[in-house]
Amino acid sequence: MLSAHVEKFDRQDPVSALVVGDRPEPAVPEGWAVVEVRAASVNHHDIWSLRGIGLAEQNLPMVLGCDAAGVDEDGQEVVVHAVIQEPARRGAPAVRSVLSERHQGTFAERVAVPRENLIPKPAELSFAEAACLPTAWLTAHTMLFRQAGVSAGDTVLVQGASGGLSTALIMLGRAAGLRIWATGRTADKRDYASRIGAHEVFPNSARLPERVDAVMDSVGEATWTHSLKALRPEGTLVVAGATSGHVAKTEIARIFAHRLRIVGTAMGGSDDLRKLLRFCALHKITPPVHDVLPLSRAREAFAAVADGEVRGKIVLQP
Repeated sequence: MLSAHVEKFDRQDPVSALVVGDRPEPAVPEGWAVVEVRAASVNHHDIWSLRGIGLAEQNLPMVLGCDAAGVDEDGQEVVVHAVIQEPARRGAPAVRSVLSERHQGTFAERVAVPRENLIPKPAELSFAEAACLPTAWLTAHTMLFRQAGVSAGDTVLVQGASGGLSTALIMLGRAAGLRIWATGRTADKRDYASRIGAHEVFPNSARLPERVDAVMDSVGEATWTHSLKALRPEGTLVVAGATSGHVAKTEIARIFAHRLRIVGTAMGGSDDLRKLLRFCALHKITPPVHDVLPLSRAREAFAAVADGEVRGKIVLQP
């Protein structure tokens, strides 16, 4: 079957490591099911995988892709929850992974997943739209509604407008009654953030009119200091990535003097995905799709995500 996979890492030029070609049909363990993939969206996680970050060399070759929507063996339209709970070993803690780390991913004509990871697709969402939700949008949902400790009327700053995660944060936060501010590197990105629901937009590192209740940051090193300075006393910084770098200097005194909370998160459980799907259907939210490309043009999609010039999500269709 046709797939987009990695056989050898390249830290300097990750997109060059992507191979589009044939791979065997997925193995189907007991309790798993095969999904005919109708759409799968690209995440920064896939770029990191090409660099060998989060993906062990002994697991190569690996079909990439975490997110998918498709049709199961019974003909039901489903969304794939990407988090796999590994069987617990005696004396060892439970291990979780996402598709494309230990198990073959979704950038293929078919993918095998545990049956419990199949969530019914709402009729209100197309396959392409539904495929945008399980990683970036689920992470945004968890950041806002579980980790941030905010409620309607609070002000939330979203760092780095225009990507899939920040798009989700802006649209979900706006629908939930939060006052959403966003930063963007260019005027075009700030305009996009305004169009999808941000109440105010600012250049990167700009001084804000007032401090905010919570900051959502997936940029990392480049925005870290600004994120901490933007918080009011007892505010919360929720971290879900580090696209600009994983190491940043921190003014520790600011954290304890202002009683700040720093919370990390990634994705969520299958019940969280069900809640997200209901929330989107209830509020008539459809994830913006930057482009839909055939799987054969996966390298083009990966290059666009790596360059940071995507508005919303890029979707691949086998």
